[in-house]
Amino acid sequence: MKELEKSKTHILVEIIEYVSNSVVTKTIIHKTTGNISLVAMDAGETLAEKISPFDTFIQIIEGTAEVVIDDQPNILQTGQGIIIPAHTSNMMRANGRFKMISTVIKSGYEGNII
Repeated sequence: MKELEKSKTHILVEIIEYVSNSVVTKTIIHKTTGNISLVAMDAGETLAEKISPFDTFIQIIEGTAEVVIDDQPNILQTGQGIIIPAHTSNMMRANGRFKMISTVIKSGYEGNII
């Protein structure tokens, strides 16, 4: 898993490309305390419903995405973000192509083990 080069400017929307009928992910930073990834989803693709034990921040950097949290749909457009709380069911739908940054924070839960 190769991270982006440090101390260098990056244009995030240009780092990851769309692939027909696919979801593409590229790691920006991967640490034990969390990770940041770029994701490009082609129109019609879905990320299956899941429940994460950690908070996840999603920011749309191109296009429009549907983020469903506990059965509540949220339509996010370029520049908008949302926090998916830990332990909540969530899924994503690409009604059209979009790119996003996904930030997962794994630290801070040490005293809140469920």
